[in-house]
Amino acid sequence: MRRISRRDFLATSTVALGALPVIRATELRAQSSDPVFRHGVASGDPLADRVILWTRVTPKAPSGAQTVSWQIARDPKMAQVVSRGETQTGAARDFTVKVDVTGLDPGTPYYYRFESIGARSAIGRTRTLPAAGVARIRLGVVSCSNLPQGYFNAYACLAKRPDIDAILHLGDYIYEYANAQYGDGTRFGRIPSPNKEMVALRDYRERHAQYKTDPDSQEIHRQHPFIVTWDDHEFTNNAWKGGAQNHNPREGEGDWSARRAAAEQAYFEWMPIREDAQTLQGRIYRTFRFGDLATLLMLDTRVVGRDAQTPREDTTTIEQPGRQLLGAEQEGWLAEQLVTSVRAKSPWTVLGQQVMFAPQTAAGVRASNPDSWDGYRGSRARVFDMIERAKVSNFTVLTGDVHSSWAYDLPRRPFNGYDKATGKGSLGVEFAGTSVSSPSNLGAGPTGEKQLLDAMAARPHLHYVDGRYRGYFVLDLTRERLQADYYAVATVFDRSTEERFAKGFISEAGRNHLVEASTQAPAANAPDPAPI
Repeated sequence: MRRISRRDFLATSTVALGALPVIRATELRAQSSDPVFRHGVASGDPLADRVILWTRVTPKAPSGAQTVSWQIARDPKMAQVVSRGETQTGAARDFTVKVDVTGLDPGTPYYYRFESIGARSAIGRTRTLPAAGVARIRLGVVSCSNLPQGYFNAYACLAKRPDIDAILHLGDYIYEYANAQYGDGTRFGRIPSPNKEMVALRDYRERHAQYKTDPDSQEIHRQHPFIVTWDDHEFTNNAWKGGAQNHNPREGEGDWSARRAAAEQAYFEWMPIREDAQTLQGRIYRTFRFGDLATLLMLDTRVVGRDAQTPREDTTTIEQPGRQLLGAEQEGWLAEQLVTSVRAKSPWTVLGQQVMFAPQTAAGVRASNPDSWDGYRGSRARVFDMIERAKVSNFTVLTGDVHSSWAYDLPRRPFNGYDKATGKGSLGVEFAGTSVSSPSNLGAGPTGEKQLLDAMAARPHLHYVDGRYRGYFVLDLTRERLQADYYAVATVFDRSTEERFAKGFISEAGRNHLVEASTQAPAANAPDPAPI
């Protein structure tokens, strides 16, 4: 979500981790790759026995069918091929290719590649979800990757972590604006294409294609499977089911339903997400089970069921019990999935979603951010009801959108009866991650430190907030505890893989309460990365 002025900002984090090579391996690969596969390869939506493989073929002619073959193997040299096949693509799906490879072993790394028009793609690495006996999971979490605001150095850093099981992208994978409307990419050579606000299918396809040519985007996709959900900027700013703040039919932007359908079609074409009868209807909420350790529920808080945003002062509307952020169908699905997670004795139940869940202001007080769950308090109350009814013991929310880092306990009433020292009254925890490149003023400038202290003082359940850096966080889960480690990249104004550990928080099993970690969680054993 857009929160600040459009002027450039300066990252405040500093590091001293060694010199950066003049040219990265990712840049060398992008420069030398065959133009047939200029948008790279990707994988996503892993399950215990299957995974989506994705690429895009750049054809010699703009029409006609194109045959593409694929292979998936157990080794990075592609000597132990376990499955192969052939498919076709064409202009109807913008020459993108998506294969749902089945019959795979659980908890196993695989390597894959494509061939077409006499060319062979780079080799990608993916991993299926574990089925049982899971001791540990590590997830990289990112959001808000705005190309003209700077380089995707958070992607580059995560691509270098071979022990990540999957990447969660929590929305705003692309942005809809023309250049200089929200970030000026002129000095970076990162001017949005087309250089206008996206409205039609052709616009959304072209913008997705541009993002997929970024070398750091290509490398993180090549090394890790993605689990994604959209937020508003994959459509346009402050979108909801019936429109958007930044959709203006009177200015020639047409019917909202047509624009929304175009954005959804391009998203399903260009992202490594499973397509079936449900997702083709715009349903993107779904479940991932990491064996007997965690259940991950990916939500759509943006377009499937959201009522229109209301001004923050309109507490009458904000407090309406029936106000919807998820929609009745998704709410029913969520309630069922929470019960299923408890019945399966899943130690951790995790929500991957877009906007801040934690209460920001007390009942009857104007919303701090009406685009978040704070503007849809009846909907949030029903989720708390679900947690209590199902007796979910370790509930965790992962959030994007805010371009800053936050860590919360999740009591229903943080301003009445909650104990920050012990976590008494908390039903879960929430981690919101900063952006890949989109800016934030939170904590910056001469009054920045006071701003952060004021935010902490106003929210007794808030354990951490910082908007002075861009980056990502890693969620590390074991049976005994959950730990979220925040990482700050040095800059987004130059290509760099310099980063620092900013802060970490632990929630012990059964506590639903955060304590600061003394150090980052150690790296895990990892399979070989995809070869250069």
